[in-house]
Amino acid sequence: MASTASTASASSAGKHHRDRPRVDPLAALRTPDDPPWDVYLTGPVFLDIVFTGLDSAPVRGTESWARGMGSSPGGVANMATALARLGLRTSLAAAFGDDHYGEYCWDALEHGEGIDLSPSRRVPGWHSPVTVSMAYEGERTMVSHGHEPPPEEPAPDCPPRARAAVASLEPGKRAPWIAQAASKGTCIFADVGWDETGAWDLAGLADLEHCEAFLPNAEEAMRYTGASCPREAAHALTAHVPLAVVTLGAEGAYAVDRRTGEAAEVPAIEVEALDPTGAGDVFVAGFVTGTLAGWPLADRLAFAGLTAALSVQEFGGSLSAPGWSEIGAWWRKVQSVTSQDPTALRRYAFLADLVPEEESPTWPLRRAVPTIGFGRSA
Repeated sequence: MASTASTASASSAGKHHRDRPRVDPLAALRTPDDPPWDVYLTGPVFLDIVFTGLDSAPVRGTESWARGMGSSPGGVANMATALARLGLRTSLAAAFGDDHYGEYCWDALEHGEGIDLSPSRRVPGWHSPVTVSMAYEGERTMVSHGHEPPPEEPAPDCPPRARAAVASLEPGKRAPWIAQAASKGTCIFADVGWDETGAWDLAGLADLEHCEAFLPNAEEAMRYTGASCPREAAHALTAHVPLAVVTLGAEGAYAVDRRTGEAAEVPAIEVEALDPTGAGDVFVAGFVTGTLAGWPLADRLAFAGLTAALSVQEFGGSLSAPGWSEIGAWWRKVQSVTSQDPTALRRYAFLADLVPEEESPTWPLRRAVPTIGFGRSA
């Protein structure tokens, strides 16, 4: 931040919570009657293989050598990992192949990150989806392969009771679990991908009616609303959802809360972006964390932007998601910069009561090993 741009069951829950991070952003709000999970997610898990240290994009007919490589669970695992590292009790429903890739992803998420996989399933004879990502010049090029897993009847207790859920909306399709979760009192946060149909019709996002918050990027927001600028689009979206958050890329993010009439905008943090993979997932995870903790709207935006900025300085999707150790290190570092803008520093002053005061030998907790085949130390 040296400069800113204008820019399961209760028993299952207990098993996974023994190794939670020392920082619990919801500690002051927890009661014995809470849902067992803070956040529920569902979606495809990919094995991500990331090549780094490329000087340029691969050229047809040639062989390129990368100076670095890593592997990690990707897809919805990016979001699940980001949430878990921020101290939220996270439950994931996904299909995993019974190949080595699937075993690696399952182990990395359950044991490396402490994510509850009791709603997930292993699919015999189904190979795991794979994405190969090549990172260069602050961007990435990806090639993916996979097949739909066999259909399965939803379990009667899935989705489980949770404070919140994150859903990726698909134009023209309803996901029955979203309405089911909302009917149980779960707060739904939704994002959306590019509309390949070109319709950009909000009516096609039928599950938006069940959502508390919608978090598109600027281009998506303007296309869905027909607005001429992303801030205008955010206000237009509040006719369909109580809370609209529009990410503005290098300019930061803008949000409008229809219920309170509050609007907030926070500039982005200028960093050297090495790999943007998963940054959007990390932003959503940060915003969900602040919302569940009851923080002011501007603090939620600032925290989401900070976590996303920290993530793009590392390679990989779930591998780069920051935890409280990284957030604490950043906060201590920026306070020591003598030329720091006092106004910018005050923007993040809410972190003072959250981050660990100092490092400890057991911090950070054991995480997923970034290469398949390597063992872990106990």
